[in-house]
Amino acid sequence: MPTGKVKWYDKDKGFGFLAAEDGQEVFLPKTSLPAGVTELKAGTRVEFGVADSRRGAQALGVRVLEKTPSVAKAKRVNAKDLAPMVQDLVTVLDNLSGSLSAGKYPEGNKGKAIAMALRKVADELDA
Repeated sequence: MPTGKVKWYDKDKGFGFLAAEDGQEVFLPKTSLPAGVTELKAGTRVEFGVADSRRGAQALGVRVLEKTPSVAKAKRVNAKDLAPMVQDLVTVLDNLSGSLSAGKYPEGNKGKAIAMALRKVADELDA
């Protein structure tokens, strides 16, 4: 069976493309993904069957060989550096709680900034 890497996959569109080791570009429909897999990240190594269709090569029976490493895990912050971030975030969330209790959302880009900070801390804790 040929092997290659995921060039890109769009979960919303339900398809993507693989780059086979022989240089061939192969269409990847959602129906060819393994059971329980709903998306693939670019760079993921896979093994797959190939069928020729009117539009070119199409992947069949994809099997994930090696997942791409998480960027968050590769750039993990020192726990001592994370502690002040968490303390500041608790203060921000405490202030936000008062505003939300009064029926007011954060103004302007404050909500987006808070969400980004929460995601960053969550990624660090999950790494």
